[in-house]
Amino acid sequence: MKRKRFCKCFFLIFLLLFLLLLSSVEAKKKVELVGRELLNFTLPSTHDRVINYAEEYYGKHHLVITFFPAAYTPV
Repeated sequence: MKRKRFCKCFFLIFLLLFLLLLSSVEAKKKVELVGRELLNFTLPSTHDRVINYAEEYYGKHHLVITFFPAAYTPV
């Protein structure tokens, strides 16, 4: 009886360690986008026109983009 309980505990610990190792490997694969330079993209503005960053702003101004989830919606 003790042997079965020991085997189950050992298996659960082994499984948890394996999942922890797997998650740390996946975390290292993520591409960090903060601070990277993106040249060619378009976004809609609040004035109902499309802004092309490469043509209108690149090399002229610094750009900070902010997003407000659920802005102007009754939440």
